[in-house]
Amino acid sequence: MLNRDTLMKAYQLMVTAKAMSDTYEANRQVCKYVHSTSRGHEAIQIATGMQLLASDWVSPYYRDDSMMIATGFTPYELMLQLLAKGDDPFSGGRSYYCHPSSKADDKPGIILQSSANGMQAIPTTGLAQGIQYIEKQNLLHLRKDKDGLNSVVICSMGDGAITEGEVSEALQFAVLKQLPIIYLIQDNQWSASASADEIRAMNAFEYADGFKGLKKIQCDGSDFMRSYDTISQAICYARNERKPVLIHAKVPLLGHHSNELRKEFYRDREDLLKHGLYDPIPKLRLTLIGAGFNEHEINETESIALREVNEAFEKAQAAAEPDIKTVEDHVFVSTTATDEKGQRAPKSADKVLMVDAAIHAIEEIMDEHPEAVLYGQDVGRRLGGIFRETATLAEKFGDARVFNTAIKEAYIVGSTVGMSAVGLKPIVEVQFGDYMYPAFNQLVTEISKSSYLSNGKYPVNMVLRIPVGAYGGGGPYHSGSIESTLLTVKGIKIVYPSNAADIKGLMKAAFLDPNPVIMLEHKGLYWGKVAGTEDAKSTEPAKDYVLPLGKGTVSLAADPQKTKKGETVCIITYGMGVHWAKNAAQKYPGQVEVVDLRTLYPLDEKLIFDTVNKHGKVIVLSEEQQNNSFAEALSLRISNNCYHFLDAKVEVVGALNLPAVPLNTGLEAAMLPTIEKVRDRITKLLAY
Repeated sequence: MLNRDTLMKAYQLMVTAKAMSDTYEANRQVCKYVHSTSRGHEAIQIATGMQLLASDWVSPYYRDDSMMIATGFTPYELMLQLLAKGDDPFSGGRSYYCHPSSKADDKPGIILQSSANGMQAIPTTGLAQGIQYIEKQNLLHLRKDKDGLNSVVICSMGDGAITEGEVSEALQFAVLKQLPIIYLIQDNQWSASASADEIRAMNAFEYADGFKGLKKIQCDGSDFMRSYDTISQAICYARNERKPVLIHAKVPLLGHHSNELRKEFYRDREDLLKHGLYDPIPKLRLTLIGAGFNEHEINETESIALREVNEAFEKAQAAAEPDIKTVEDHVFVSTTATDEKGQRAPKSADKVLMVDAAIHAIEEIMDEHPEAVLYGQDVGRRLGGIFRETATLAEKFGDARVFNTAIKEAYIVGSTVGMSAVGLKPIVEVQFGDYMYPAFNQLVTEISKSSYLSNGKYPVNMVLRIPVGAYGGGGPYHSGSIESTLLTVKGIKIVYPSNAADIKGLMKAAFLDPNPVIMLEHKGLYWGKVAGTEDAKSTEPAKDYVLPLGKGTVSLAADPQKTKKGETVCIITYGMGVHWAKNAAQKYPGQVEVVDLRTLYPLDEKLIFDTVNKHGKVIVLSEEQQNNSFAEALSLRISNNCYHFLDAKVEVVGALNLPAVPLNTGLEAAMLPTIEKVRDRITKLLAY
């Protein structure tokens, strides 16, 4: 309700935000870390924050400190993050000012907020997607709206973010599925030092015309009363109609883009004066006078705000720095899937293909866990995955739980952040390894950092399946190996099974793991059609079988007597490499030991080093292009840790260093490792 008390409360918040901005500016040496403030944006932000419920979700952007204090966070809490202090409630000193994350019971939920322009649109739309799913499936134990009102989601962005392609992906999905989300676009006519006419053909309000089913509203975001009414209308619509809204709020930019990119660097006097005419504070002051408040009351409010801000700033400066011993905390949260459990090879079980073991694993997961959902391109009804690896699942579980998306890898991957935050456990698929790169923004910027930068509040509980690898003329866009690229990203786990039993056990462990797990699944092993890969088919484990991540295995053991005589070599490998290695070893009975890594991160270094130390001669075998690869990095790690036991330098066998896998099968074979190439290296090492 917009009444006199609400107006005065808004003014108190507004002058508090200004006092915070002024304090930071007056103490630039102390406020040394990069930050932006809401100066000029206060009215629309405070109007938003004041109307959100604890059952709602909001994704503020880096200029939204007024919104933060309006939702109930104190200046002191925000300042702890500004100064990167140890008690920073959002990130423990790891992230920038106004990059919050919160699970506070008395405030709206906030997933991790990053700096990348517009990147929050997809994870936040994933929140709305998850809320809609929970409501439709009536998963009462996951509902956040305990006050009886439906939850809404607000995604706040600057107008420049609208030019990002991933924002379009989010808007497309929101209108397609009619999600309960509000996109609040704050348009100050600047995108860092670039003016609006330099970077866009239209503003957000005009852009919204292209998204049928998206309600759009425009307002003067410097006028608190108009802002409040606009936000009220949007929240009412999203909360009751459960449909998406876009608000385009025109606001002045009265502060700097950031403390480092200062307004005088790129804006002329005329522009600064023009924006100054729309300062929301004097506007609201006049409204207060019109509502019957006297000058003394207003001045007293300003004095109290300034005093409280100064006290908070002094207290924040005196707060302790982070304990450097915590620097490695919260990269991952702990998982319960730490031991191998259940029957790996039940006596009555049949042998199955890898593709069938994967289907059965997901089916068993979805039977047991109603919070499990499966989506991606072509995984739904009719096809069930490009390799039929999800066939029949949509028929059993319905289109709400197993469904197709458009060809938009960024949305498929990034939406899992929001889905996970509301308690769902998404299993998603990118169709081929070569198509993972459009999702890289989300994987790196949002998913991999979420647990670490939120102090463990928001690990992303998702499984991402990616078919990879070359065989049979798949060509340059359907045959890529991407493990080295993925392994440069910290904060994710990477699995690479070589047989049916492993894919089922690892899938179960990946699902139970509250952290993001990527399953690289070699498409040449799915159906057992590649010569020499018969061992990819195996007895199907029982329903309760779980194979923990980070545990390699000896896939082929050498003769202990030959090992004692120094007549053996070990091969460290994974995926298709396991089958190349075992086939190559047939020429050297008892002289080759093959280690199947099964998980590339976390890596079973103990097994690797123990095996290398035992044999003294080692080959690291990979399907990837060799230069600068995971295999080469692992060979150096082996050399550094096992050099006292090595009889020869570590050999690495990988693919030729070409930019892509050629289409022609003869050229493909020439590029890849083969059984013969592996045998040549074994012969070389055994000659030492």
